[in-house]
Amino acid sequence: MKFNDVGTSRRQLLGAFAGVAVISAAPVYASAAGFLRNAGDVRRISMNNKRTGESIDTIYWIEGKYITPALNEISYFMRDWRRDEVIGYDRRNIDILAASHRLMETTEPYTLLSGYRSPQTNAMLRSSNGGVASNSYHMRGMAADVRLASRSVSQMTAAGKACNSGGVGKYNRSNFVHMDCGPIRSWRG
Repeated sequence: MKFNDVGTSRRQLLGAFAGVAVISAAPVYASAAGFLRNAGDVRRISMNNKRTGESIDTIYWIEGKYITPALNEISYFMRDWRRDEVIGYDRRNIDILAASHRLMETTEPYTLLSGYRSPQTNAMLRSSNGGVASNSYHMRGMAADVRLASRSVSQMTAAGKACNSGGVGKYNRSNFVHMDCGPIRSWRG
């Protein structure tokens, strides 16, 4: 079954995800959907960043344990490239990105538009674009703006919302989706 945003029930999503997942004792957080908590023996994230020319394809979680060197690699990849600043990127958002990606049944890596943003970068972007939040989750290492050529913004938004674990912003004109591990909410940009 291909994931789409038309006529796909939560039961179908869970069934599709369960077909490729193995139940495990993963760390949990209260708002995570069942398929996010039980995302299988292995969790992987694959992304590229055209601005830096970098790519990442790493397994960051195996059999209930996060892999610290992989998380460090992800934090570096998600850095504020404008200021070359790195913070510990929130692993909950990595889980949301990975679970959403898995739901969309694609091997194409995400294209990262924005991960961590320093307060200075966020202020600069806010001054030139009214759509940037003053207290953005990007400044806490808890958000990412991503796109996929093989999936529509609507499909990506539906996958993010299906995780029921944070904020999902749909930006049709700019062709990207914002995903964060803050409170559950959604909006159109």
